[in-house]
Amino acid sequence: MVCVCSGLDVDGIYRVSGNLAVIQRLRHKADHEDQLDLEDGQWEEIHVITGALKLFLRELPEPLFPFSCFDKFIAAIQVQDYSLRVSYMKDLVRSLPLPNHDTMELLFKHLRRVVDHKESNRMSVQSVSIVFGPTLLRPQTESSNMTVHMVFQSQIVELMLNEFQTVFSQS
Repeated sequence: MVCVCSGLDVDGIYRVSGNLAVIQRLRHKADHEDQLDLEDGQWEEIHVITGALKLFLRELPEPLFPFSCFDKFIAAIQVQDYSLRVSYMKDLVRSLPLPNHDTMELLFKHLRRVVDHKESNRMSVQSVSIVFGPTLLRPQTESSNMTVHMVFQSQIVELMLNEFQTVFSQS
């Protein structure tokens, strides 16, 4: 399957960094202008767009997975029984505030599309999880468990990507 002009086939679509100055300029325009034309040639570099999205998510005052849920998600990913683990994740996602839930569903749907093109972009579920885990889910205060948390953060994103249909199903 060939993607035309979507960027999904670009090698390292979320792993490779875009030009920081251009990303900052895009961010400024997005923050201060009513209309933003993403078709403008200055934003044609896909890594600028993906870098801007990662920056936006990283700079949210509270991550997409709220601070109050951090420990619950960490506990859920450690459940030994896989089907129970998925069920707990689904319940936790359902309990999120609606803006978080809906944004998360849209983001993970997009990231699933990225993973579907892993043959050309080399962004496997594991690669996407490593990039997005610490951005989407972090404790309110850093602790000495930072390295352990990073592993769990990636595992949570990985599970949600692998089980997207189940986690975000209505039933």
